[in-house]
Amino acid sequence: MTQKNFDPHCKSLTKKGNPCRAAATKGGLCFFHANPNKASELGRIGGRSKRFSVGENSDPLPTLDNATAVRDTVARLITDTYAGKLHPRMAARLAPLLSLQLRVIETTELERRMVRIEKLLEKSETEADAGANAHATPGEDLKETGESRPQRLDPEA
Repeated sequence: MTQKNFDPHCKSLTKKGNPCRAAATKGGLCFFHANPNKASELGRIGGRSKRFSVGENSDPLPTLDNATAVRDTVARLITDTYAGKLHPRMAARLAPLLSLQLRVIETTELERRMVRIEKLLEKSETEADAGANAHATPGEDLKETGESRPQRLDPEA
């Protein structure tokens, strides 16, 4: 028995037209040239295993209606990204939205405080005006308007 010269490299060509340098199987072709559909199938499987996805058992996002909720959500995103549960790009996309939500909450809270302070100030001024008029000496209210009080006739004079 004589042995044929066995070339350890694949007999096929690459897409660029160069000889394939992969190891050949018994048929003379490498695994991927012998099974052309396997490359795309294995690529999809590998891609799916590395994909980050929101799991069915993940906690829902809380209502972000106060600064504490936003802070807790940011901490959760950091933890999930570090643990590999959330893709860093997704966390990077959410960060500006969380920042915007925090600014909206702060602005809304300031507006609410301003309205409350203005109402208290208005109430205080109204009470002060009412109190000043109640304690006025007779004739003092006329001084403000520029009117004069009619003179009393003293019966003894």
